[in-house]
Amino acid sequence: MKVIPHSRQSIDSADIQAVAEVLKSDIITQGDLLLRFEKALAKYCGSKYAVCVSSATAGLHLGCLCAGLRKGKEAITSPITFLATANAALYTGADVVFADIDYETADIDPAQIEKKITKKTGAILPVHFGGLPCDMPRISAMAKAKGIAVIEDASHALGAAYKCKGRWIKVGSCKHSDMTVLSFHVLKNITTGEGGAVTTNSRDMYEKLRALRSHGVYKGPDIKKRYGPWYYEMRHIGFNYRITDFQCALGLSQLGKADRFLREKRAVAAIYDKAFEGIKGVATPVFARDKRYAFHLYVLRIDFDKIRMDRRDLMNSLARRGIMTQVHYIPVYRQPYYKKRYSYSARNFPESEAYYKRALSIPLYNGISKKDAYRVVEALKALLGA
Repeated sequence: MKVIPHSRQSIDSADIQAVAEVLKSDIITQGDLLLRFEKALAKYCGSKYAVCVSSATAGLHLGCLCAGLRKGKEAITSPITFLATANAALYTGADVVFADIDYETADIDPAQIEKKITKKTGAILPVHFGGLPCDMPRISAMAKAKGIAVIEDASHALGAAYKCKGRWIKVGSCKHSDMTVLSFHVLKNITTGEGGAVTTNSRDMYEKLRALRSHGVYKGPDIKKRYGPWYYEMRHIGFNYRITDFQCALGLSQLGKADRFLREKRAVAAIYDKAFEGIKGVATPVFARDKRYAFHLYVLRIDFDKIRMDRRDLMNSLARRGIMTQVHYIPVYRQPYYKKRYSYSARNFPESEAYYKRALSIPLYNGISKKDAYRVVEALKALLGA
């Protein structure tokens, strides 16, 4: 029986050839392909600059450092995200404050953000969950009023967009944020295997991100001209968060197919929308007309009490039929480390708890066929008795 994964990469011969060409060249890291990929990303997103790094986690960490997060500061983010979003703030010594979500979208609720802002708040990290843009104009307005940095976690959202004042704004353009972090993990909308990027419109942040990516070192043409071709300066404590040229070659090849990947996933999402509409105890994702979803995930909300079935049993039953599913995500405040550090109570996050109780991610990925989508539908409907 063919197994349908909940997610996977889509690599073709052109991708393989692009990587092979770099591996046969003289420079396989920190060369021309890195610069080309960064310029192509910035153009695609509509930002002035892009800095590629070894992972989105690295990008979030560097973004938090550039935003000035440190001990005594706080970062506000969503509890419905992967651990990396919150962990990145902790790396700087800052504390993490969770704001509850909007149950319908699973995005962070701006009203809840506003309640959590204090004099210690140094940054807000909205997460475009599943590829659905947050209410960035509203988040940006409240942040600017308080002098707070905004770092978008767009790990799910390459290609997503939202409407503001009659114009479409692409996620990654940083029109309503200081920085946006993208992920090129193997399961994301495009992949470099591992990898990520930070986009920004600030020249100062761009230069600092580049330095922090490589040990805090500055060695631009102005420095070399003044002191000599060998000279460099370490101005900050930095990291080795570099990405290779062969990864960037894969990224460039994948970026050329990003819009096609999105169209194909939107077509499958439409099949799911129609198939599960009106089934008792099952709710499909909510899509607003003023937002273009990037479809990294397709999450059903299933009332397991109403259908009289346990989520684990349903997932195991689907797996026996060759259909893999997942839960995105366990709320971060439930993790042992965060429970011990902050003593969070689930009672403080009723919308996140309601979402987590019902969430089930079904297969959606680059290259999924309509035939496989219909097989997912038939198996799930049979188990739900629909």
